[in-house]
Amino acid sequence: MSKPLILDGGMSRELLRLGAELKQPEWSALALVNSPDIVRQVHDEFITAGSDVITTNSYALVPFHIGEERFWKEGADLIALSGRLARDAANACKDRKVLVASSLPPIFGSYEPQNFNPSRVQDYLKVLVENLDPYVDVWLGETLSLIAEADAVRTAVAETGKPFWISFTLADDAAQRNGASPKLRSGESVEDAARWAASSGADALLFNCSKPEVMRKAVDAAAEVFKQGGNNLQIGVYANAFEGEQGESAANEGLHKTREDLNDDAYSRFACSWVDAGATMVGGCCGIGAGHIHRLKKALLYPQRA
Repeated sequence: MSKPLILDGGMSRELLRLGAELKQPEWSALALVNSPDIVRQVHDEFITAGSDVITTNSYALVPFHIGEERFWKEGADLIALSGRLARDAANACKDRKVLVASSLPPIFGSYEPQNFNPSRVQDYLKVLVENLDPYVDVWLGETLSLIAEADAVRTAVAETGKPFWISFTLADDAAQRNGASPKLRSGESVEDAARWAASSGADALLFNCSKPEVMRKAVDAAAEVFKQGGNNLQIGVYANAFEGEQGESAANEGLHKTREDLNDDAYSRFACSWVDAGATMVGGCCGIGAGHIHRLKKALLYPQRA
């Protein structure tokens, strides 16, 4: 079995740790305006920690966070800057090849599948794709709550000729944590999402920005669909460290607290279980920092010394 691909972790908490100002609703987009050097530093620290893939800081560069007027006035330049910072960091790594993945977020809000607007989504995705294309190796549609969002990403990147990965966020309420069948935040089943991914031309299906406790069952379900269909898509996981329940307010309001119990060792144990279930790429989302990535890479690549 080949070694798993190590993704990076969450950008925003690392920006805060290094002194960047973040506030809602702009959140991590503010760092591109006020402190792009810190964005670059976060990329560098994830690479040093062992990430084989870093993701552009473009998640908040949508009208949901920066507003409609600012998106059309400044969005293209900020999106390009996010791509350039990641590309420069990847190119600066001389001991191995580091890939740059785009962050193509849910255009109309995280965890808000009811707001998806198929008649407008391509207008916004086009700006992201055109301005990230010079810098990225792979397209990553992430934190998507419903299959239609993923299909919009597939359409938006189709003419670029680059591979694309799709990452869904999962329902992670008490029922799911207690063993209910895995499902997206839209209520669609993981099995249906996996069947869509297998027919879409995607190179990988991932699950992100949900509690680590619900990820193993999603990997199991997707792996079974791919096995039955004779598909060889990669499966990936990058969970968050949020405490409490998400989705009670818009993702551009307030700040979710992060769990004190999810330290480097605890998170690495989750990551090892995902790999045992068939995941071939692992990393972290919100609240998972460079320390977590360093620890999980050590645990996955050198288990006898972990």
